[in-house]
Amino acid sequence: MHDRSGLIDTHCHLNFENFASDQLDVVERARQIGVKAIINPGIDIVTSREAVTLSRTFDFVFAAVGVHPHNAQSWNTETISALETLSKEKKVVAIGEIGLDYYRDRAPREVQINVLERQLEIAADSNLPVIIHNRDASQDVMDILESWHNGLVKSASPLAERPGVLHSFSANMEIAERAIRANFYLGITAVVTFRNAKEHQAVVKDLPIDSLVIETDAPFLAPQLHRGGRNEPSYVQYTAMKIAELQNRSFEEVVKATTMHAQSLFQIGEKLLA
Repeated sequence: MHDRSGLIDTHCHLNFENFASDQLDVVERARQIGVKAIINPGIDIVTSREAVTLSRTFDFVFAAVGVHPHNAQSWNTETISALETLSKEKKVVAIGEIGLDYYRDRAPREVQINVLERQLEIAADSNLPVIIHNRDASQDVMDILESWHNGLVKSASPLAERPGVLHSFSANMEIAERAIRANFYLGITAVVTFRNAKEHQAVVKDLPIDSLVIETDAPFLAPQLHRGGRNEPSYVQYTAMKIAELQNRSFEEVVKATTMHAQSLFQIGEKLLA
């Protein structure tokens, strides 16, 4: 039997409609299999406020606040004020989910870039790491993040040591190495369990365990065993299992490492119940 105690799901949207009918059951299943923390990011101001509310409701749920690139055109002066206020909430541990999405292109790219850069400024001012969404935009994402990280280093910000995570990482090894050099973690989802994800599996096999955290991105990206269904935080164990298999490590080693990284990144170690 694997010891699942201590798993951390670093990205889950518990406030989405998919969980409306059984949110309590979903949270309880996660708790029962040993998930000890869940990070719930917002994608706009409304969902960021919902994430904060959830963090007050459940002791082991933490919030991130931010505007997703799909919603970049909603950005205005009120957004900045709202995010700055939300960032001060006790259980807000990151600015996210933010980034660039050139696949859906639901907002003009120059608008996405501007909104990302403004939120990076808020993150630096708040001393909060960022949760980065990147789809088909790796070059621009890394150029922006490297520049931002260089600024953190020059200003001697403690955030330079834990600037954030590339959520649902699916890029190549070159992008991984650039992110790691800038002290970013890589968030691995259950995509790594998919039968047709051979290229991604090959990358994950060679990624340093010291740079990994695990996540579900629930309700999306259910693992192969539940493919086509709703994902949920308790399924984070399957990602840990697959990483262990690919890297020839024990499940417990993967859990211990990724949990330690998540606690360090989001500064939640002292906030968790023993």
